[in-house]
Parts: sequence; C-alpha cells; structure tokens
Amino acid sequence: MSPQPTCPGARATDTLDEAERQWKAEFHRWSSYMRLRSNNSGGGAQQCIVGSSQIAVVPVPGRALHGRTRASLAPACQFCLQLAQAPGLKGSQPPEFPPRCQEDASARPRRPPLPPAALEPLKDVHLGLAPPGRGPARLALLSGHYLYYHYGCHGLDDRGWGCGYRTLQTLCSWPEGRPAGVPGLANVQAALEDMGDKPPGFRDSRSWIGCVEASLCLDYFGGPQARLCHVPRGAGLQGQMEMLYSHFAGGGGPVMVGGDADAQSKALLGVALGPGMEAYVLVLDPHCWGAPKNPSQLQAAGWVGWQEVGKAFNPNSFYNLCLTSCTSKKQQHALD
Repeated sequence: MSPQPTCPGARATDTLDEAERQWKAEFHRWSSYMRLRSNNSGGGAQQCIVGSSQIAVVPVPGRALHGRTRASLAPACQFCLQLAQAPGLKGSQPPEFPPRCQEDASARPRRPPLPPAALEPLKDVHLGLAPPGRGPARLALLSGHYLYYHYGCHGLDDRGWGCGYRTLQTLCSWPEGRPAGVPGLANVQAALEDMGDKPPGFRDSRSWIGCVEASLCLDYFGGPQARLCHVPRGAGLQGQMEMLYSHFAGGGGPVMVGGDADAQSKALLGVALGPGMEAYVLVLDPHCWGAPKNPSQLQAAGWVGWQEVGKAFNPNSFYNLCLTSCTSKKQQHALD
C-alpha cells in the first residue's frame, strides 16, 4: 500500500526514492525558471553540480521571483505532528523549562501554558560551550551574532508546525543579532502567498515551510544572502563537512537544515573536524518550549550543543541546506 501524503499539497509515493525523484523534478523546474528569469532580468540564478555527490547549489537572485508557482517541497515533521496532536495538559504544570529529549511523544510534557507575551529570544546561546570530543584539530564557528527563536517566542503557540519559521527568524537576525527586520510568522506566510509560492489561503494556516521557502523569504525581506544545497539520501551530511567548514571559516552565517525522513528544521552554527575521522556539528534546535533565562540553561537542556554528524542526521533522509552570507556593507560591518 502506498503511504499517504502528510501535508497539504503532498503526493503519495511508493518509496522514498520516488519522493526524491519528485523533489528533483520540482527542483529542476524551479531552477529552469530561475535561469529564464535571470536571462530576462540580468540576475545571477544558476544551478551547478558539485563533484560526484550531485549536490545542487543555487544562489537566490533578486526579487524577480514574484508571481512564480511551485508545489510545496516542505515535508511534514513527525516531531511537530506528534506535538500538534498532543492533548491539553490538565491539572498539573510542566517544568518551567523542559530539557530536549528523544523519547516518544507520550513521555513529553503535554500542552503547557503559553509563555508570557514578553518572552524575547536570547542572543548567541552557543557561547561558553566546550569543544567536542577529544579536542578538534579544526574548528569553525559562524561569524557575527544571532537571536535564538523557538516555539512560543512573543507569546505565539506554534508547536506542531513552526520549527521552519523559527529557524528562518534566527537566520534573519544574523549577523547583527537584533530583532529589527525579523518577520513574524504571519508576515512570512503573507509574503509567500504574495510571491505566488503558496496558494490563497496559506495565510493564517499551520502549514510547514522548509529551506526553499526560507531562501525566498530571506531575499524578500532583505536578509542575508541565501544559497541552497540539496544532499541526496545515503550518507547524511558526512560528505558535506569540508564544505560546511569552508562556509563557517569564510565568515558564513547559520545554516538551516531540513529533510524528508528527518523533517525537523534546525540550524547549524559550526563544525569541528578531527582528530582522525571524528566530525561534529553545532546544532541549534528550535523545538524548545518554555522560557529559558540564559544560554547556560539551554545548553544544559540540550537545545544547543555539539552532536556527532553520524548520529545527528539520518542516512535514509535527503537534506536541503540554506546557507547564509552577508549581502551588504552594513552586514559585513557587523562581522568586523
């Protein structure tokens, strides 16, 4: 029996390989459209294939994207689905700030009260973390500053659907680490509908977004420059560590990551390589629910921390990456 689609606009597929073929077909149509618009407007859209791993890297051009249409490429996040379907908590209060955990949904605190409306995101929450493993031979972290957006920021209960939006907000806050210019979730949905990327009715919905939508919004709202990278299933991100190291060592910003079998949006803040074959990524997880008081609390709970790349990513999932870099002298000045 074919699996059923898990989000609006999704199509049933017989196998995960068929799902990836559909993604590549959509990606090809999108990149062909971008090349056509580039030829007409003088933009810089392009697609290049890197090495034998067939990674598609697509710089996002200017606002000549408006009016195009494309089927949604954001798969359903099973972690978010479980949270969305959890019943309300009755009678007792959950911990003020629950730790990150990997057990099933039934073991998690269910539907705690909404955080206060004044809850503001914390800044540079990775600072103070010790290097991973035995001490890496090479370490590269993002430059500049960022804000950590997660479930419940500004009093909005977006559990079950908002992880992609929150990661996008973190990307928009870089490199100055300020809330100015960071769009709200409703603004993101309105922008995607106005651009023609989403159909009428997308506003005020609880539909997911992924790296492709994030790249469009970064351009639309004048945020950092976005570069898309598609990693086929088979090895997770093991083969991309050198590319990510070069990105961070060269002054790059946070990297948004999402896939299909692993559809939990998250951000990467750095990589650590060696000694030997050891490889770690610094992961910022937006699924935190609560009111963290300081970065140390987040680090102790596991919402930001170093993870072995072989364990942090599912080899049975393909991944999309959205890499950020500076686009203006003002942004570049924030790195100095």
